[in-house]
Amino acid sequence: MFCIGKPFIFLLFLCCYFFYVPVTGLAQKHKADSLMALLAVENTDSTRVKMLWKLSDYVSIYNPDTALVIAQQAYYLARSIKYTEGESRSLGIVANSFIKMGNYPRALDINLQKLKLEEKRNTPRNLASVLMNIGIVYTYLDDYTNALKYYYQSDSVLKANNITELEYYVNLNVGDAYNRLNKTDSAYKYFNQSLVLAQRLNDGDLTGTSMTGLAHVFLKRKEFDAAQTNYQQAIILLEAANDDEVLGEASLGLANLYQQKNQVDSAIYFARFSRQVANRGGFLTHEQKATAFLTSQYQNIKKIDSAFVYLALEKQLNDTINSKARIRESQILSINEQLRQAELEETRKIAAKERKQQLQLLLIGLFIPAFFMLTVLLSRIRIPIRVIKILGILSLLIFFEYLTLFLHPTVAALTHHTPVYEIMIFVAIAAFLIPAHHRIEHWLIEKLTHRRAQHDGSIKITTRKIKLDVGADDTEDKNEEA
Repeated sequence: MFCIGKPFIFLLFLCCYFFYVPVTGLAQKHKADSLMALLAVENTDSTRVKMLWKLSDYVSIYNPDTALVIAQQAYYLARSIKYTEGESRSLGIVANSFIKMGNYPRALDINLQKLKLEEKRNTPRNLASVLMNIGIVYTYLDDYTNALKYYYQSDSVLKANNITELEYYVNLNVGDAYNRLNKTDSAYKYFNQSLVLAQRLNDGDLTGTSMTGLAHVFLKRKEFDAAQTNYQQAIILLEAANDDEVLGEASLGLANLYQQKNQVDSAIYFARFSRQVANRGGFLTHEQKATAFLTSQYQNIKKIDSAFVYLALEKQLNDTINSKARIRESQILSINEQLRQAELEETRKIAAKERKQQLQLLLIGLFIPAFFMLTVLLSRIRIPIRVIKILGILSLLIFFEYLTLFLHPTVAALTHHTPVYEIMIFVAIAAFLIPAHHRIEHWLIEKLTHRRAQHDGSIKITTRKIKLDVGADDTEDKNEEA
Protein backbone atom coordinates (compact mmCIF):
# COMPACT_ATOMS: atom_id res chain seq x y z
CA MET A 1 0.00 0.00 0.00
CA PHE A 2 1.30 3.38 -0.95
CA CYS A 3 1.91 6.19 1.54
CA ILE A 4 2.83 9.43 -0.05
CA GLY A 5 6.06 9.64 1.84
CA LYS A 6 5.64 13.10 3.28
CA PRO A 7 2.21 13.97 4.60
CA PHE A 8 4.18 16.52 6.59
CA ILE A 9 4.93 18.48 3.42
CA PHE A 10 3.57 21.72 4.87
CA LEU A 11 5.64 21.27 8.01
CA LEU A 12 8.73 21.38 5.83
CA PHE A 13 7.78 24.99 5.11
CA LEU A 14 8.27 25.81 8.77
CA CYS A 15 11.50 24.04 9.61
CA CYS A 16 14.23 22.33 7.65
CA TYR A 17 14.09 18.57 7.39
CA PHE A 18 16.29 16.69 9.82
CA PHE A 19 17.59 14.03 7.43
CA TYR A 20 19.95 16.60 5.91
CA VAL A 21 21.85 17.25 9.12
CA PRO A 22 25.30 16.38 7.66
CA VAL A 23 24.91 19.10 5.01
CA THR A 24 22.77 21.78 6.59
CA GLY A 25 23.50 21.13 10.28
CA LEU A 26 26.81 23.03 10.25
CA ALA A 27 25.26 26.04 8.52
CA GLN A 28 22.36 26.07 10.97
CA LYS A 29 24.76 25.70 13.90
CA HIS A 30 26.69 28.75 12.71
CA LYS A 31 23.44 30.73 12.52
CA ALA A 32 22.47 29.50 15.98
CA ASP A 33 25.82 30.58 17.45
CA SER A 34 25.48 34.06 15.91
CA LEU A 35 21.93 34.38 17.20
CA MET A 36 22.97 33.31 20.72
CA ALA A 37 25.58 36.06 20.75
CA LEU A 38 22.93 38.66 19.83
CA LEU A 39 20.49 37.19 22.35
CA ALA A 40 23.00 37.64 25.18
CA VAL A 41 22.93 41.45 24.80
CA GLU A 42 19.28 41.94 23.82
CA ASN A 43 17.03 43.48 26.49
CA THR A 44 13.71 44.01 24.68
CA ASP A 45 11.41 41.12 25.59
CA SER A 46 9.51 40.95 22.28
CA THR A 47 12.78 40.88 20.33
CA ARG A 48 14.12 38.18 22.67
CA VAL A 49 11.05 36.06 21.93
CA LYS A 50 11.67 36.36 18.16
CA MET A 51 15.33 35.45 18.62
CA LEU A 52 14.46 32.48 20.82
CA TRP A 53 12.00 30.95 18.37
CA LYS A 54 14.44 31.45 15.47
CA LEU A 55 17.22 29.93 17.56
CA SER A 56 15.00 26.95 18.36
CA ASP A 57 14.26 26.48 14.67
CA TYR A 58 17.99 26.42 13.84
CA VAL A 59 18.90 24.13 16.74
CA SER A 60 16.12 21.65 15.88
CA ILE A 61 18.15 20.54 12.85
CA TYR A 62 20.90 18.97 14.95
CA ASN A 63 19.51 18.88 18.50
CA PRO A 64 15.70 18.58 18.80
CA ASP A 65 15.85 18.18 22.61
CA THR A 66 17.53 21.55 23.13
CA ALA A 67 15.27 23.12 20.50
CA LEU A 68 12.21 22.08 22.51
CA VAL A 69 13.54 23.69 25.69
CA ILE A 70 14.42 26.94 23.86
CA ALA A 71 11.03 27.10 22.14
CA GLN A 72 9.31 26.57 25.49
CA GLN A 73 11.33 29.45 26.97
CA ALA A 74 10.19 31.62 24.07
CA TYR A 75 6.59 30.59 24.72
CA TYR A 76 6.72 31.41 28.44
CA LEU A 77 8.32 34.80 27.79
CA ALA A 78 5.80 35.63 25.05
CA ARG A 79 2.94 34.65 27.34
CA SER A 80 4.26 36.80 30.18
CA ILE A 81 4.37 39.92 27.95
CA LYS A 82 1.05 39.12 26.18
CA TYR A 83 2.82 38.67 22.82
CA THR A 84 0.35 36.35 21.06
CA GLU A 85 2.30 36.01 17.80
CA GLY A 86 5.31 34.89 19.82
CA GLU A 87 3.20 32.34 21.70
CA SER A 88 1.83 30.94 18.44
CA ARG A 89 5.20 30.72 16.68
CA SER A 90 6.84 29.09 19.69
CA LEU A 91 4.08 26.49 20.02
CA GLY A 92 4.41 25.70 16.31
CA ILE A 93 8.13 24.96 16.68
CA VAL A 94 7.48 22.83 19.79
CA ALA A 95 4.87 20.80 17.88
CA ASN A 96 7.16 20.30 14.87
CA SER A 97 10.00 19.19 17.15
CA PHE A 98 7.75 16.59 18.74
CA ILE A 99 6.82 15.33 15.26
CA LYS A 100 10.50 14.92 14.42
CA MET A 101 10.96 12.92 17.60
CA GLY A 102 7.94 10.75 16.80
CA ASN A 103 5.92 11.94 19.80
CA TYR A 104 2.72 12.45 17.84
CA PRO A 105 0.25 12.62 20.78
CA ARG A 106 2.24 15.47 22.34
CA ALA A 107 2.55 17.19 18.94
CA LEU A 108 -1.23 17.00 18.62
CA ASP A 109 -1.72 18.49 22.08
CA ILE A 110 0.61 21.42 21.32
CA ASN A 111 -1.02 22.08 17.95
CA LEU A 112 -4.45 22.15 19.62
CA GLN A 113 -3.10 24.76 22.07
CA LYS A 114 -1.91 26.79 19.12
CA LEU A 115 -5.33 26.41 17.46
CA LYS A 116 -7.01 27.95 20.54
CA LEU A 117 -4.72 30.96 20.21
CA GLU A 118 -5.31 31.38 16.47
CA GLU A 119 -9.09 31.10 16.84
CA LYS A 120 -9.00 34.30 18.92
CA ARG A 121 -6.93 36.19 16.34
CA ASN A 122 -7.60 37.57 12.88
CA THR A 123 -4.80 35.80 11.01
CA PRO A 124 -6.48 33.43 8.53
CA ARG A 125 -3.24 32.08 7.07
CA ASN A 126 -1.95 31.04 10.50
CA LEU A 127 -5.32 29.49 11.33
CA ALA A 128 -5.36 27.51 8.07
CA SER A 129 -1.81 26.28 8.61
CA VAL A 130 -2.37 25.04 12.16
CA LEU A 131 -5.59 23.26 11.08
CA MET A 132 -3.61 21.57 8.31
CA ASN A 133 -0.83 20.58 10.69
CA ILE A 134 -3.35 19.03 13.08
CA GLY A 135 -4.63 16.97 10.14
CA ILE A 136 -1.06 15.91 9.38
CA VAL A 137 -0.53 14.72 12.96
CA TYR A 138 -3.76 12.71 12.76
CA THR A 139 -2.39 11.17 9.56
CA TYR A 140 0.72 10.06 11.46
CA LEU A 141 -1.61 8.59 14.09
CA ASP A 142 -3.45 6.68 11.30
CA ASP A 143 -6.68 8.54 12.14
CA TYR A 144 -7.51 9.56 8.59
CA THR A 145 -11.12 10.51 9.31
CA ASN A 146 -10.06 13.21 11.78
CA ALA A 147 -7.24 14.19 9.44
CA LEU A 148 -9.77 14.88 6.68
CA LYS A 149 -11.95 16.84 9.09
CA TYR A 150 -9.12 19.31 9.83
CA TYR A 151 -7.93 19.40 6.22
CA TYR A 152 -11.41 20.47 5.14
CA GLN A 153 -11.55 23.13 7.87
CA SER A 154 -8.21 24.45 6.65
CA ASP A 155 -9.47 24.47 3.06
CA SER A 156 -12.58 26.43 4.12
CA VAL A 157 -10.44 29.11 5.78
CA LEU A 158 -8.22 29.34 2.67
CA LYS A 159 -11.19 29.75 0.33
CA ALA A 160 -13.04 32.20 2.57
CA ASN A 161 -9.99 34.46 2.70
CA ASN A 162 -8.73 33.83 -0.85
CA ILE A 163 -5.36 32.46 0.34
CA THR A 164 -3.84 30.64 -2.65
CA GLU A 165 -0.30 29.94 -1.45
CA LEU A 166 -1.38 26.94 0.65
CA GLU A 167 -3.95 25.59 -1.78
CA TYR A 168 -1.58 23.00 -3.26
CA TYR A 169 -0.69 21.51 0.10
CA VAL A 170 -4.25 21.09 1.34
CA ASN A 171 -5.23 19.31 -1.91
CA LEU A 172 -2.19 17.05 -1.73
CA ASN A 173 -2.85 16.17 1.93
CA VAL A 174 -6.56 15.48 1.32
CA GLY A 175 -5.63 13.25 -1.60
CA ASP A 176 -3.12 11.42 0.59
CA ALA A 177 -5.74 10.81 3.32
CA TYR A 178 -8.27 9.43 0.83
CA ASN A 179 -5.56 7.25 -0.71
CA ARG A 180 -4.77 5.77 2.70
CA LEU A 181 -8.50 5.09 3.14
CA ASN A 182 -8.48 3.37 -0.30
CA LYS A 183 -11.10 5.82 -1.62
CA THR A 184 -9.51 6.06 -5.03
CA ASP A 185 -12.10 8.33 -6.69
CA SER A 186 -11.69 11.06 -4.07
CA ALA A 187 -7.91 10.49 -3.93
CA TYR A 188 -7.70 10.92 -7.72
CA LYS A 189 -9.77 14.13 -7.59
CA TYR A 190 -7.55 15.88 -5.04
CA PHE A 191 -4.24 14.56 -6.36
CA ASN A 192 -5.24 15.81 -9.80
CA GLN A 193 -6.17 19.24 -8.39
CA SER A 194 -2.78 19.42 -6.66
CA LEU A 195 -1.10 18.47 -9.94
CA VAL A 196 -2.83 21.33 -11.79
CA LEU A 197 -1.71 23.77 -9.08
CA ALA A 198 1.86 22.44 -9.12
CA GLN A 199 2.08 22.82 -12.89
CA ARG A 200 0.70 26.34 -12.57
CA LEU A 201 3.50 27.08 -10.09
CA ASN A 202 6.00 25.47 -12.47
CA ASP A 203 7.50 23.51 -9.57
CA GLY A 204 9.03 20.19 -10.63
CA ASP A 205 9.27 18.77 -7.10
CA LEU A 206 5.60 19.45 -6.33
CA THR A 207 4.55 18.17 -9.75
CA GLY A 208 6.51 14.95 -9.22
CA THR A 209 4.93 14.44 -5.80
CA SER A 210 1.40 14.86 -7.19
CA MET A 211 2.13 12.53 -10.10
CA THR A 212 3.40 9.92 -7.65
CA GLY A 213 0.11 10.11 -5.78
CA LEU A 214 -1.86 9.79 -9.01
CA ALA A 215 0.28 6.84 -10.10
CA HIS A 216 -0.53 4.95 -6.94
CA VAL A 217 -4.23 5.62 -7.42
CA PHE A 218 -3.99 4.23 -10.96
CA LEU A 219 -2.06 1.22 -9.65
CA LYS A 220 -4.82 0.42 -7.15
CA ARG A 221 -7.33 0.66 -10.00
CA LYS A 222 -5.18 -1.71 -12.10
CA GLU A 223 -4.80 1.03 -14.73
CA PHE A 224 -1.22 0.05 -15.41
CA ASP A 225 -0.47 2.23 -18.43
CA ALA A 226 -1.59 5.44 -16.69
CA ALA A 227 0.26 4.41 -13.53
CA GLN A 228 3.47 3.67 -15.45
CA THR A 229 3.37 6.99 -17.29
CA ASN A 230 2.90 8.97 -14.09
CA TYR A 231 5.62 7.03 -12.24
CA GLN A 232 8.16 7.52 -14.99
CA GLN A 233 7.50 11.23 -15.37
CA ALA A 234 7.52 11.69 -11.58
CA ILE A 235 10.89 9.92 -11.26
CA ILE A 236 12.45 12.29 -13.79
CA LEU A 237 11.13 15.39 -12.01
CA LEU A 238 11.96 14.17 -8.50
CA GLU A 239 15.48 13.17 -9.47
CA ALA A 240 16.04 16.65 -10.92
CA ALA A 241 14.70 18.19 -7.69
CA ASN A 242 16.87 15.90 -5.48
CA ASP A 243 13.77 14.82 -3.54
CA ASP A 244 15.07 11.42 -2.43
CA GLU A 245 12.15 10.61 -0.17
CA VAL A 246 9.35 10.77 -2.76
CA LEU A 247 11.76 9.51 -5.45
CA GLY A 248 12.26 6.33 -3.41
CA GLU A 249 8.48 5.96 -3.03
CA ALA A 250 7.87 6.46 -6.76
CA SER A 251 10.58 3.96 -7.68
CA LEU A 252 9.20 1.31 -5.33
CA GLY A 253 5.71 1.99 -6.69
CA LEU A 254 6.99 1.37 -10.22
CA ALA A 255 8.66 -1.84 -8.98
CA ASN A 256 5.28 -2.98 -7.61
CA LEU A 257 3.67 -2.19 -10.96
CA TYR A 258 6.21 -4.33 -12.86
CA GLN A 259 5.74 -7.13 -10.35
CA GLN A 260 2.00 -7.17 -11.05
CA LYS A 261 2.77 -7.22 -14.78
CA ASN A 262 5.16 -10.16 -14.21
CA GLN A 263 8.15 -8.17 -15.46
CA VAL A 264 10.50 -9.44 -12.76
CA ASP A 265 13.76 -7.90 -14.05
CA SER A 266 12.25 -4.40 -14.22
CA ALA A 267 10.67 -4.87 -10.79
CA ILE A 268 14.04 -5.83 -9.28
CA TYR A 269 15.82 -2.97 -11.06
CA PHE A 270 13.50 -0.27 -9.69
CA ALA A 271 13.38 -1.86 -6.23
CA ARG A 272 17.20 -1.71 -6.10
CA PHE A 273 17.07 1.89 -7.28
CA SER A 274 14.53 2.71 -4.59
CA ARG A 275 16.72 1.07 -1.94
CA GLN A 276 19.76 3.02 -3.14
CA VAL A 277 17.92 6.34 -3.04
CA ALA A 278 16.49 5.63 0.43
CA ASN A 279 19.94 4.68 1.71
CA ARG A 280 21.44 7.85 0.26
CA GLY A 281 18.80 10.02 1.91
CA GLY A 282 18.84 8.16 5.22
CA PHE A 283 15.22 6.99 4.99
CA LEU A 284 15.50 3.73 6.91
CA THR A 285 11.83 2.78 6.71
CA HIS A 286 11.75 3.20 2.93
CA GLU A 287 15.01 1.30 2.60
CA GLN A 288 13.56 -1.53 4.69
CA LYS A 289 10.45 -1.70 2.44
CA ALA A 290 12.56 -1.87 -0.72
CA THR A 291 14.80 -4.54 0.84
CA ALA A 292 11.77 -6.64 1.89
CA PHE A 293 10.43 -6.34 -1.67
CA LEU A 294 13.72 -7.60 -3.09
CA THR A 295 13.82 -10.50 -0.63
CA SER A 296 10.33 -11.56 -1.74
CA GLN A 297 11.19 -11.23 -5.44
CA TYR A 298 14.34 -13.35 -5.18
CA GLN A 299 12.46 -15.98 -3.20
CA ASN A 300 9.77 -16.12 -5.91
CA ILE A 301 12.32 -16.69 -8.69
CA LYS A 302 14.21 -19.23 -6.53
CA LYS A 303 17.44 -17.22 -6.26
CA ILE A 304 18.09 -18.36 -2.71
CA ASP A 305 21.54 -16.79 -2.32
CA SER A 306 20.30 -13.34 -3.29
CA ALA A 307 17.17 -13.81 -1.20
CA PHE A 308 19.32 -14.76 1.79
CA VAL A 309 21.54 -11.68 1.33
CA TYR A 310 18.57 -9.29 1.25
CA LEU A 311 16.90 -11.12 4.11
CA ALA A 312 20.00 -10.51 6.23
CA LEU A 313 20.00 -6.85 5.18
CA GLU A 314 16.29 -6.62 6.01
CA LYS A 315 16.92 -8.04 9.48
CA GLN A 316 19.77 -5.60 10.02
CA LEU A 317 17.58 -2.69 9.00
CA ASN A 318 14.77 -3.88 11.28
CA ASP A 319 17.20 -4.05 14.19
CA THR A 320 18.46 -0.55 13.42
CA ILE A 321 14.92 0.83 13.16
CA ASN A 322 13.90 -0.88 16.42
CA SER A 323 17.04 0.38 18.12
CA LYS A 324 16.35 3.91 16.94
CA ALA A 325 12.77 3.55 18.09
CA ARG A 326 13.95 2.55 21.59
CA ILE A 327 16.40 5.45 21.67
CA ARG A 328 13.63 7.76 20.52
CA GLU A 329 11.33 6.50 23.29
CA SER A 330 14.10 7.17 25.80
CA GLN A 331 14.60 10.65 24.37
CA ILE A 332 10.86 11.31 24.58
CA LEU A 333 10.82 10.31 28.26
CA SER A 334 13.87 12.50 28.92
CA ILE A 335 12.50 15.55 27.13
CA ASN A 336 9.10 15.10 28.77
CA GLU A 337 10.83 15.26 32.18
CA GLN A 338 12.81 18.33 31.12
CA LEU A 339 9.64 20.04 29.97
CA ARG A 340 7.85 19.04 33.19
CA GLN A 341 10.64 20.60 35.24
CA ALA A 342 10.51 23.72 33.08
CA GLU A 343 6.74 23.93 33.60
CA LEU A 344 7.22 23.58 37.36
CA GLU A 345 9.82 26.34 37.31
CA GLU A 346 7.48 28.58 35.31
CA THR A 347 4.68 27.83 37.78
CA ARG A 348 6.97 28.83 40.65
CA LYS A 349 7.86 32.07 38.87
CA ILE A 350 4.19 32.90 38.31
CA ALA A 351 3.39 32.11 41.96
CA ALA A 352 6.28 34.33 43.12
CA LYS A 353 5.04 37.14 40.86
CA GLU A 354 1.52 36.80 42.25
CA ARG A 355 2.83 36.86 45.83
CA LYS A 356 4.79 40.00 45.02
CA GLN A 357 1.66 41.65 43.61
CA GLN A 358 -0.37 40.61 46.66
CA LEU A 359 2.30 42.00 48.97
CA GLN A 360 2.28 45.29 47.08
CA LEU A 361 -1.52 45.48 47.38
CA LEU A 362 -1.23 44.77 51.10
CA LEU A 363 1.37 47.50 51.58
CA ILE A 364 -0.75 49.96 49.61
CA GLY A 365 -3.74 49.00 51.74
CA LEU A 366 -1.70 49.72 54.89
CA PHE A 367 -0.28 52.93 53.44
CA ILE A 368 -3.70 54.49 52.71
CA PRO A 369 -4.95 54.71 56.35
CA ALA A 370 -1.46 55.70 57.50
CA PHE A 371 -1.38 58.51 54.95
CA PHE A 372 -4.86 59.63 56.04
CA MET A 373 -3.83 59.67 59.69
CA LEU A 374 -0.77 61.70 58.76
CA THR A 375 -3.05 64.21 57.02
CA VAL A 376 -5.21 64.47 60.15
CA LEU A 377 -2.15 65.02 62.34
CA LEU A 378 -0.73 67.63 59.99
CA SER A 379 -4.03 69.48 60.13
CA ARG A 380 -3.25 70.24 63.81
CA ILE A 381 0.17 71.68 62.96
CA ARG A 382 0.68 75.27 61.84
CA ILE A 383 1.15 74.70 58.10
CA PRO A 384 -0.69 76.35 55.16
CA ILE A 385 -4.30 75.20 54.69
CA ARG A 386 -3.56 74.65 50.98
CA VAL A 387 -1.14 71.85 51.90
CA ILE A 388 -3.80 70.17 54.06
CA LYS A 389 -6.28 70.34 51.17
CA ILE A 390 -3.78 68.76 48.73
CA LEU A 391 -2.94 65.95 51.17
CA GLY A 392 -6.63 65.26 51.72
CA ILE A 393 -7.31 65.08 47.98
CA LEU A 394 -4.31 62.79 47.47
CA SER A 395 -5.42 60.39 50.20
CA LEU A 396 -8.87 60.07 48.62
CA LEU A 397 -7.46 59.63 45.10
CA ILE A 398 -5.13 56.88 46.29
CA PHE A 399 -8.01 55.15 48.07
CA PHE A 400 -10.34 55.15 45.07
CA GLU A 401 -7.61 54.08 42.63
CA TYR A 402 -6.65 51.27 45.00
CA LEU A 403 -10.29 50.19 45.12
CA THR A 404 -10.42 50.02 41.30
CA LEU A 405 -7.13 48.09 41.18
CA PHE A 406 -8.38 45.70 43.84
CA LEU A 407 -11.66 45.02 42.00
CA HIS A 408 -10.17 44.54 38.52
CA PRO A 409 -9.10 40.82 38.87
CA THR A 410 -12.53 39.92 40.25
CA VAL A 411 -14.31 41.75 37.43
CA ALA A 412 -12.02 40.18 34.80
CA ALA A 413 -12.67 36.68 36.16
CA LEU A 414 -16.40 37.33 36.40
CA THR A 415 -16.62 38.50 32.77
CA HIS A 416 -14.06 35.97 31.44
CA HIS A 417 -11.93 38.90 30.21
CA THR A 418 -14.69 40.15 27.88
CA PRO A 419 -13.84 43.85 27.31
CA VAL A 420 -17.46 44.96 26.72
CA TYR A 421 -18.67 43.52 30.03
CA GLU A 422 -15.61 44.83 31.91
CA ILE A 423 -16.23 48.35 30.61
CA MET A 424 -19.91 48.20 31.56
CA ILE A 425 -19.13 47.09 35.12
CA PHE A 426 -16.40 49.69 35.64
CA VAL A 427 -18.63 52.43 34.22
CA ALA A 428 -21.27 51.45 36.77
CA ILE A 429 -18.68 51.50 39.56
CA ALA A 430 -17.38 54.88 38.35
CA ALA A 431 -20.93 56.26 38.27
CA PHE A 432 -21.10 55.54 41.99
CA LEU A 433 -17.52 56.37 42.97
CA ILE A 434 -17.09 59.73 41.21
CA PRO A 435 -20.00 61.52 42.98
CA ALA A 436 -19.05 59.77 46.22
CA HIS A 437 -15.45 60.90 45.72
CA HIS A 438 -16.47 64.55 45.31
CA ARG A 439 -18.82 64.51 48.31
CA ILE A 440 -16.30 62.80 50.57
CA GLU A 441 -13.55 65.11 49.30
CA HIS A 442 -15.56 68.26 50.19
CA TRP A 443 -16.59 66.78 53.55
CA LEU A 444 -13.04 65.77 54.43
CA ILE A 445 -11.47 69.09 53.41
CA GLU A 446 -14.14 70.98 55.32
CA LYS A 447 -13.56 68.90 58.43
CA LEU A 448 -9.78 69.24 58.22
CA THR A 449 -9.82 72.98 57.55
CA HIS A 450 -12.56 73.54 60.16
CA ARG A 451 -10.51 71.63 62.70
CA ARG A 452 -7.50 73.71 61.75
CA ALA A 453 -9.51 76.94 62.01
CA GLN A 454 -10.79 75.93 65.44
CA HIS A 455 -7.27 75.04 66.47
CA ASP A 456 -5.91 78.40 65.25
CA GLY A 457 -8.83 80.23 66.92
CA SER A 458 -8.20 78.55 70.25
CA ILE A 459 -4.53 79.50 70.00
CA LYS A 460 -5.46 83.17 69.38
CA ILE A 461 -7.92 83.25 72.29
CA THR A 462 -5.35 81.69 74.60
CA THR A 463 -2.70 84.17 73.49
CA ARG A 464 -5.05 87.11 74.04
CA LYS A 465 -5.96 85.82 77.50
CA ILE A 466 -2.31 85.48 78.39
CA LYS A 467 -1.69 89.03 77.25
CA LEU A 468 -4.63 90.32 79.28
CA ASP A 469 -3.38 88.43 82.35
CA VAL A 470 0.07 89.87 81.90
CA GLY A 471 -1.40 93.38 81.60
CA ALA A 472 -3.41 92.94 84.84
CA ASP A 473 -0.30 91.83 86.71
CA ASP A 474 1.61 94.90 85.55
CA THR A 475 -1.17 97.21 86.80
CA GLU A 476 -1.15 95.58 90.23
CA ASP A 477 2.63 95.94 90.47
CA LYS A 478 2.41 99.64 89.69
CA ASN A 479 -0.28 100.21 92.32
CA GLU A 480 1.83 98.46 94.96
CA GLU A 481 4.82 100.64 94.14
CA ALA A 482 2.67 103.80 94.47
